[in-house]
Amino acid sequence: MRLTRQTNYAVRILMYCAANDGKLSRIAEIAAAYSVSELFLFKILQPLVENKLVETVRGRNGGVRLGKPATDISLFDVVRVTEDNFAMAECFENDATECPLVDSCALNEALRKALGAFFEVLESYSIDDLVKARPSMRDLLGIADLPPRVAAAN
Repeated sequence: MRLTRQTNYAVRILMYCAANDGKLSRIAEIAAAYSVSELFLFKILQPLVENKLVETVRGRNGGVRLGKPATDISLFDVVRVTEDNFAMAECFENDATECPLVDSCALNEALRKALGAFFEVLESYSIDDLVKARPSMRDLLGIADLPPRVAAAN
């Protein structure tokens, strides 16, 4: 199984926001830190905002920040909202009628268990865990060099 680039950068956005200690982060700053386009990050933000993992603040001093504490956002939460398909094999898909074993296949059962174990591991890691695992993350992302920006509470 391979996660999409969208999921990869969704996690990176959340890590950046968590490392920024609740302050607002501009998409331009995040894009520069990861050397990707702002447009790409804006596309990724939509499902994160819709699922309240990120909140946006409009205006001249606006930006993005986590929608809830980093300790409450698991990797599974991110994967669930950014991945379209978890089919590890053709028989996982709804229209898999070509195989006569589809309802009683041991391979299907093994793959479902493997996917369940994968989800369990993702559920056991929070965004906070990822950020705290690298104490120098603020420096690596260039956050330490940015002037502090805090918007008024909504």
